[in-house]
Amino acid sequence: MSIVVPFLALLLAGAFVAYHRMRLVVWTVISVVALAICWFAGVNQTAIIVAAAIVALICVPVLLPFLRKPLITAPFMGVFRKVLPPLSKTERIALETGSVGFEGELFTGDPDWNILLNYPKPQLTAEEQAFMDGPVEELCKMVNDFEITHVHADLPPELWEFIKKNKFFGMIIPKEYGGLGFSALAHHKVIQKLASVSSVVSSTVGVPNSLGPGELLNHYGTQEQKDYYLPRLAIGQEVPCFGLTGPFAGSDATSIPDFGIVCKGMWKGEEVLGLKLTFDKRYITLAPVATLIGMAFRMYDPDGLLGDTKDIGITLALLPRDTDGVEIGRRHFPLNSTFQNGPIRGKDVFIPMSQLIGGAEKRGLGWNMLNECLAVGRSITLPSTASGGAKAGAVVTGAYARIRKQFGLSVGRFEGVEEALARIGGKAYKISALSQATAAAVDRGDVPSVPSAIAKYHCTNMSREVISDVMDVIGGKGIILGPRNFAGRSWQAAPIAITVEGANIMTRSLLIFGQGAILCHPWVLKEMKAAQDEDRKAGLREFDQALFGHVRFGISNAVRSLWFGLTGARFGAAPGDAYTRRYFRKLDRYSANLALMADISMMTLGGKLKFKESLSGRLGDVLSHIYMTSAMLKRYHDEGAPSADQPLLAWAFHDSVHKIEESLSAALRNFPIRPIGWLMWALIFPFGRRAEAPGDRLSRRVAATLMAPGEARDRLAQGVFLTPCENNPGGRINSYLSKAIMAEPVERKFIKALKTKGIEALTFATQLDEAVAEGVITQDERKLLEELREITMDTITVDDFEPHELRSAGYYDLPGKQRPQPQQAA
Repeated sequence: MSIVVPFLALLLAGAFVAYHRMRLVVWTVISVVALAICWFAGVNQTAIIVAAAIVALICVPVLLPFLRKPLITAPFMGVFRKVLPPLSKTERIALETGSVGFEGELFTGDPDWNILLNYPKPQLTAEEQAFMDGPVEELCKMVNDFEITHVHADLPPELWEFIKKNKFFGMIIPKEYGGLGFSALAHHKVIQKLASVSSVVSSTVGVPNSLGPGELLNHYGTQEQKDYYLPRLAIGQEVPCFGLTGPFAGSDATSIPDFGIVCKGMWKGEEVLGLKLTFDKRYITLAPVATLIGMAFRMYDPDGLLGDTKDIGITLALLPRDTDGVEIGRRHFPLNSTFQNGPIRGKDVFIPMSQLIGGAEKRGLGWNMLNECLAVGRSITLPSTASGGAKAGAVVTGAYARIRKQFGLSVGRFEGVEEALARIGGKAYKISALSQATAAAVDRGDVPSVPSAIAKYHCTNMSREVISDVMDVIGGKGIILGPRNFAGRSWQAAPIAITVEGANIMTRSLLIFGQGAILCHPWVLKEMKAAQDEDRKAGLREFDQALFGHVRFGISNAVRSLWFGLTGARFGAAPGDAYTRRYFRKLDRYSANLALMADISMMTLGGKLKFKESLSGRLGDVLSHIYMTSAMLKRYHDEGAPSADQPLLAWAFHDSVHKIEESLSAALRNFPIRPIGWLMWALIFPFGRRAEAPGDRLSRRVAATLMAPGEARDRLAQGVFLTPCENNPGGRINSYLSKAIMAEPVERKFIKALKTKGIEALTFATQLDEAVAEGVITQDERKLLEELREITMDTITVDDFEPHELRSAGYYDLPGKQRPQPQQAA
C-alpha cells in the first residue's frame, strides 16, 4: 500500500491544482512537499524516488524556456501548422469582424458569472418609452392583420404614411441626420410589440433598421452619402432594400455571380469612372416598393483602371430605383405573408464610383461590412419578431384555455393541454430572455457574431414550436382564418424566419460552434495567429505562451468535468441567491464539458472537424443552451429575483439542461474516434446522464401561471400589444380572463343545478330564467353568467365568408384567366 501513496499524492495535488487553474510551478512545490512528508513518514523510498523522477521529467523541460521551446513548442508548432484547418475567405472575414462578449466565458470551463450579473439592467430611456407608449401603441391599434394579408396584400396607405411620418424607418439613424437614434434595446422592443399584432408590419419596419442601406451608410458611408441619404431614409422619403441573395448564392453569399466591371460611362450628362453591373437577386424584402437599392456584387477591373488588382472582391453600392437598366420584378408571395418582397435584376447598369458605399476606398470590403452589420441586425429583427409572437401567443392561449370549456372543464385543465401550455410558457420565457440579451450586447458595443447566430436559430426555431403548440390548444379557432383569428397567419409564416438571414440548418451545423470554437475559445485563435506569424521568432514566443496556457486549460477542464460528474455539481462557489445558486453550478459543469469536448475534438480531428457537421451542430446546441440559460438567469436577477417567476425559470432551465445532456450524449456516442468518445464519456458522465426534462408537476405550475392573472404572467406579457380593440382579437381574449375567473363559481353552481334541479328549458336565456326563479342564482349572478356567455362567444367564434369574398379579384384580370359563372338552380 505504501508504494501507491507517493503516486496518489502527486495525482491529488495535480487534481487540486488543475481544478483551481494554478500554474505548474505550484504543482511542483506541492508535490515536493508531499513527497518529503512521505519520506519522513517512512513510505517506500523506491516509490518516492520514482515519483520524484516523474515530477522532474515533467517540470524541468516545461518550466525551463531554453529547453521547452526547442524540445516541445517548436515541433508541436510544426504539427499544428499541418493540421490547422484551412479557412475560406468567408470564414476568415467572419472571425475578423466579430467580437467576443460574455459568450467567451462559456468556453473557459470556469465562467466568471459576476461579469454577466454586473452588466447594467437593460432599460429604455424616457424618450424611447414615450415612443413605445405613443406612436408604437397607436400603430398597433391601426393594424388590421386580416385586411393586410387577405384584402390589401399590403399595408394600407394610412399605415405607410404613419410609419414614415413617425420615423419608424429611422430608428437606427442618428438624430443629427434626422433619425430617432434609438438604442438596440428600443429597436428590439418596437419590433417585438409590432410582431405581436402583425409580422407583416414588424418585417416592414424591421428591414430598414436591419442590414441595409441605412445601417451600412451609418457605419461606412462617405460624409456626402450620409448627408444626402440618411435624412431621406429617416423620414421614409427613400424606402430601402438590400440585394444579397440570388438564385445561385444563398447561404454561401460569397459565391455571388453578380458582377460589376470598372469602366467609364455617362452619369448625369458627364463621362465618369464607374461600373457596369449585372445582377439577378431574389427574396429581397421591400424591393417592390424600394426607391433606394443596396447591392452586393463582385467587382472586377480587367483594364487596370484602378490599379493592378483585377478581382477586387465583394463590393457594395447604392442604386436609385430609376437608374437605367434596373428592373424591379413582380412580387414574391411568401406563405401568405404579404410583406413586400420580390426579385431585382439588371444588365449593364452603369453607376459612378461615388455610388459605392463608402466610396472607391471601400471597394472590395463588402463582405467585411456585411458581416459586421449582419451580426448586429441578426441580433434584433428576427429574435424580436419571435419574442413578440411567442409572448403574445403564451398569454392569449393561456386565457383561451381557461375560458374555453369542454366536458364541463376549462380545456387548460386537461393534462395534455397543460403539457402544451407549459412548453408555450417556458419557451416564450427563453425567447424573451435570449432576444433581450443579444440586444443588450449590441448596446454594450459588441459585434455579437456568435450570440446573433444563437439567437437567430433558437428564437425562430422555438417560436415555430410555440405557434405549433398554440394551434394544437386552440384547435378550430386557429385553423379558420379571418379577423377573429389571432394565430393562423403566425403559423403559416413561421418557416419564413427559419429560412431568411442564414438558413437555420446551416446556422446550427456550421456557424454557432464553428465560429464559437475559434472566436470564443481563450487560446485557439491566439495559437492560429501565432502559427501563421511571418516573424518566426515572435510567432514561436506567442505560440509557446498560448500552447501551455491551452494545455493547462485542457487538463483543468478534464478534472473539473470529472469532479462535477462525480458530485452532480452540488459543491463549489457560485453566485446568485439560494434558489439560483444550484443553477449556476450546473452551468459551470456544462461549460467545462463544452470546453473539454471542443479541445479534444479540435485536437483529434483537426481540419476534418470542419466537415463533421453533426458533431458541430450538437456542440453548438450545448453552447447555445448554456448561453440561453445564462440569459434567463440574468433576466431573473435583473427583475429582482421574483419568486412568482420561478416556475417559468425552472421549466425553461430544466428543459435546456436536458437538451444539453442529450446533445453531449449524442456527440459522444457518435464521436468519430470511438475510444476517444468512450474516454470523454467517462469524464463527463461517470454515473451516466442525470438531467431530466421538466416533470408534470412543474408543467402544471407553468400552465397555471398562464391561465390566471398574476405578476409573473404580466411580466411575461410586457412589451406586446394586448390592448383590447376591434382589430386585436388576442387582446380581447386576454382582457376577458379576470371576468371569466370571477364567474366560474357561479357557473359551476349553475351547471350543477341543470343536472340536479330539473331545469328543463332548452335555451340559455330560459335556463337562466328558471335558475333565478328556483333561487339557484341571483339577478347579479345572472348578469355574470350572461357576460361570461358573451365573452366566451367572442373567444371561440370563428369567421365565415361569402364565396366571392375569398376569391382573388386580381387573378381573373390576368390574360387567359376566365371567371367561373355561378351555377343555375336546377
